[in-house]
Amino acid sequence: MAEVDKHDGKFVISEGVLRALRVGEDWVAQKRESSWIPFTQSIILKRMHYCHRLAVNLAILAALFIVPFAFADSPKLLGIGDAMQEMIAKNEIVGAVTVVVARDKILHFETTGLADVASKKPMTADTLFWIASMTKPITGTAILMLQDEGKLNVADPVAKYIPECANLKTPSGKAAGLTITQILTHTSGFGEADGAAAHKAKTLADLVPLWLAAPMQYEPGEKWKYTQSGINAAARIVEIVSGMTFDAFLQKRLFDPLGMKNTTFYPTAEQRARLATAYAKNKDSGLLEPVPPRADFGQRDRPPQGNGGLYSTATDYGRFCQMLLNGGTLEGRRYLSGTAMKFLTTSQTGDLPTGFFQNNTFGDHGTNYGWGIATCILRSPHGGVAAMLSPGTFGHGGAWGTQAWIDPVKGVAYVLMVQRSNFPNSDASVVRQNFQQTAAKALAN
Repeated sequence: MAEVDKHDGKFVISEGVLRALRVGEDWVAQKRESSWIPFTQSIILKRMHYCHRLAVNLAILAALFIVPFAFADSPKLLGIGDAMQEMIAKNEIVGAVTVVVARDKILHFETTGLADVASKKPMTADTLFWIASMTKPITGTAILMLQDEGKLNVADPVAKYIPECANLKTPSGKAAGLTITQILTHTSGFGEADGAAAHKAKTLADLVPLWLAAPMQYEPGEKWKYTQSGINAAARIVEIVSGMTFDAFLQKRLFDPLGMKNTTFYPTAEQRARLATAYAKNKDSGLLEPVPPRADFGQRDRPPQGNGGLYSTATDYGRFCQMLLNGGTLEGRRYLSGTAMKFLTTSQTGDLPTGFFQNNTFGDHGTNYGWGIATCILRSPHGGVAAMLSPGTFGHGGAWGTQAWIDPVKGVAYVLMVQRSNFPNSDASVVRQNFQQTAAKALAN
């Protein structure tokens, strides 16, 4: 086959093919012994007429461009594009990339609107997004991969791996005895690092004394409170147990095998050129205005933070969701055992109310949710964003409106990529609701 590389739906002709097309007959003839060009030796005779050479070159180009045309016909579920256009018209977002996957295929892929308004740069298949807390399920996955290998157990005390934690005291003066499960389910009461000091940290190890310097917030297991330090402590445990930096572990064990080519803590210059601009709604005018990138993420001199440091594309994250939708496997390769998947997708928080719907503004739906290992679990659907989801749906949202929810009962996952920085509650956004509602309706029909 001709040498063509696929990058998130864009097909790039290799430099070798371009050279062949430029040089023509003599260069191609030198390559006729290989399987590089899908034409027989008889077609590329050494002394063929110029017109014949031109015909061959055009045939090569035609063959190469069949595939991108096919990608342009990617599946689209009825109404999702219109729903996103409505959100753009209402100044909720400037653009979106939406993906719906089944266990074995993409059911929907669509780009809508702009990645940057000033330059009129459109959303594309390879537009990069800061996915913020959608990093957390990936951190949980890393921990469970090590549990599958017998290198740790989520019931283990954190102090087994970070010995300094043995001295932690709860507000009542007791030994904290934090477990890995507690730090990954936001029930630890672990203290948060001082913000100014945390910005000076260059590694996850640098953050450890900052967590320990902060007082415990409550007795472990007493309640659910979203805690960034706990997730980052889990990422540090991955480093200690694996002997690799957290970003290197994920690259080797998850991103490379899954083909997640654009998922990274540290975007390259080329990837940064594809970053979507974030926008915030002006409270007075109602218009969307650009906001600067988060300075605490994305730079090489910053830690690979498991709580929210990743950048990704909709198609990359869709691959991750497909693996989870398939019970820990994808395309013949197993990433998580069935036991690990139960930890990830089953509530580990008992009867505690959890999640971001626990006040009157968002319906007092705390008891509708539980928390698995770094994932939110929908126990029972409720009106709004959860109305179309099945009990047992799990996933996570991000601070800038990105969302990914996996419904194992219906066998689908919904991935929404936007960059809107000041939603009152990104999990409860009207953009998420319209996307999931429209997708579910289209699938039902």
